[in-house]
This record gives sequence, C-alpha cells and structure tokens, in this order.
Amino acid sequence: MSESDTSTQALICSARGCHAPAEWSLRWNNPRLHQPERRKTWLACDAHRSYLNDFLTARGFLREVTPLAESPTLEEWTRTKNGPAHEREE
Repeated sequence: MSESDTSTQALICSARGCHAPAEWSLRWNNPRLHQPERRKTWLACDAHRSYLNDFLTARGFLREVTPLAESPTLEEWTRTKNGPAHEREE
C-alpha cells in the first residue's frame, strides 16, 4: 500500500454518523459569507455523495465535486492532521 493510499484511508465521510472512508471531495462556499475564491470541503463516501451534493446544491453552495485522490485540498488534508477531521478550508 502506498503512502497516499494510507493517508486517504484515514479520511472519513462528512455525513453525520457515517464512518465510511471518503471517496469524494465536495468543494463549496456560501456566497453570503465567503469570498468567491474561497472553498470549504466536505468529504463523501459513495453512499452519501448524492445526499451531500443535493444538500449543497439546494442552497446554491456547491462549486465542484472531484474524486478525493484528485482533490486540490488533499495535500492540505494529509499535511495537517491536527485540525477537524471532516472539514478543511483552502
């Protein structure tokens, strides 16, 4: 198992009560609170991807969805392990 495989396995889905490994990165912002270029990240397992996607889309917050391995914030997630496990800011 490679180092990147190990680091992404430790990341779990952001859905309440879910402990499944994250597979997706949902990048979003609230335009009333955040600058347009700012992104927040929720992680999703395959089972909760559409639920979290729909939740953010209904509010006009969702900006992009990428596989976790391709997420621009993955490096930050793996480099900083002292913060909250479910959400990171870019």
